[in-house]
Amino acid sequence: MIAIVDYGVGNLFSLSSSLRALGLEAEVTRDAGRLRAANRIILPGVGAFGDAKAKLEATGLVPVLLEAAEEKPLLGICLGMQLLFDKSFEYGEHTGLGLMPGVVSDLRKDLDNLSLKVPHMGWNSLQIVKDDPLFRYFSGGEYVYYVHSFYAKDCAESTLGVSQYGNVAVTGVVRRGNVWGTQFHPEKSGDAGLRLLRAFADM
Repeated sequence: MIAIVDYGVGNLFSLSSSLRALGLEAEVTRDAGRLRAANRIILPGVGAFGDAKAKLEATGLVPVLLEAAEEKPLLGICLGMQLLFDKSFEYGEHTGLGLMPGVVSDLRKDLDNLSLKVPHMGWNSLQIVKDDPLFRYFSGGEYVYYVHSFYAKDCAESTLGVSQYGNVAVTGVVRRGNVWGTQFHPEKSGDAGLRLLRAFADM
């Protein structure tokens, strides 16, 4: 069973629908016991980092997620990926879960071409920089769907895939141990995203 963490932010319906379309058992939950019983966990997220972290802490699930990260595959999606990092500078400075080395920074500050729109929204090609079982059914150069204004940086060691946006190599996929993250939304990325979710389920 794949548990999708419900902490008040996240694209829960489309994510659970995508998993079920693959024939996978998926459950949206904020129950610690169900998360511990799950074979895999997905941490979704949309919105602002500070607000999301506060809502996650309010559920009391942070220790459960940290424990799970040592034992089973865990996937953070979009803001859920950003929460995995040490800290974020989105409207202040906020501490993350510390499961992934690096920080979350404002994309606007690093773009040379100010005519490029932020948020980085829409389809972009994902280039694989390190092979990984998450790419088992995935080829380099496939298009995935992004919606974000902040991105992970200072995380080259854990970066598996990037998407070029102007002069910035946007961190698209990361991994450290049992923990993966995608800045893009697999559940909104058509067949390519479904294949990535299938590979995660195969872990």
